[in-house]
Amino acid sequence: MTQHPIALITPPEGYADWLDELKHRINSAQQRAALAVNRELVLLYWEMGRDILVRQSGQGWGSKVIDRLAHDLRLAFPHAKGFSPRNLKYMRAFADAWPDPAFVQQVVAQLPWGHQLTLLEKLSTAPQRIWYANQAIQHNWSRSVLALNIEGKLLERTGNAITNFELRLPKAHSDLARETLKDPYRFDFLAVGREASERELEDGLVRHATDFLLELGAGFAFVGRQVLIEVAGEEFFIDLLFYHLHLRCYVVVELKAGKFKPEHLGQLGFYLTAVNQQKKRADDNPTLGLLLCKERNKVVAEYALSENVQPMGVAEYKVLGPLPEPLQTSLPSIEQLEKELADAPTLAG
Repeated sequence: MTQHPIALITPPEGYADWLDELKHRINSAQQRAALAVNRELVLLYWEMGRDILVRQSGQGWGSKVIDRLAHDLRLAFPHAKGFSPRNLKYMRAFADAWPDPAFVQQVVAQLPWGHQLTLLEKLSTAPQRIWYANQAIQHNWSRSVLALNIEGKLLERTGNAITNFELRLPKAHSDLARETLKDPYRFDFLAVGREASERELEDGLVRHATDFLLELGAGFAFVGRQVLIEVAGEEFFIDLLFYHLHLRCYVVVELKAGKFKPEHLGQLGFYLTAVNQQKKRADDNPTLGLLLCKERNKVVAEYALSENVQPMGVAEYKVLGPLPEPLQTSLPSIEQLEKELADAPTLAG
């Protein structure tokens, strides 16, 4: 009797759906197991660090005890990693930075040990660490993304754009929209000079789509560049159009290579009206506008925005020069980014 390969045997009805369900359950269980292992490791390190702190500060044990402890733990657990003198000192610093055990269990233990070291090494205050820890958890940042955001001073820039959102949007939506924008935006990844034209900036941002979306922040989905808007037989082109998945609205981004001028908001407001009338769905929130300029006077921008009926923000961008060589070599090529952008689903409607 001929034996057919297993893959060629016709499965019973409903088998495919059951298999998909099992795959999902297995993946979920593996993820939970990995998170549980990480949580137990982080909590163990915190407890060890707390014990070292207590014995050194309360019982007068000297610094040499860490070297002795590292030696004895390696003898007891020869195949285990993480018990070097350096890592034991990190455990002590970790416990010192997070003295509240409840917060460690509920929040901090959600992050891998590598993230903990980044927070310890790059930040000096508890409020900063708490903010970046929460952001890393919420947005599932890798360790490298966490480090880049800290080095890019994301906390100091978040919510700093000059806007009229408080006057033009309901409070709950206004607060979220304001926190979505930054000032200044950092375009370090662009291979253009500080005197780049608007078209050069736009070309560079689209070529480096991954980095641009990372700098914009979580929730932005790219719709298109030079998006055609036709009004009364005339054609107009929006520099960059996005849809924000959390705010549930379109976001029009206009680039100005020079200094901010109040008349720039007239053009931006026209685009917002056109998008609201031609693309916005009934369940979408009002379209937001973001004017990115090389330089802006804070008082002039505030004056211009205060009388504008459309929800808008004004922020500067900074082109700070090329990235360090190690980071340059780790970025995808322009061809990869262009392919990524071309293959990405758009939300134009």
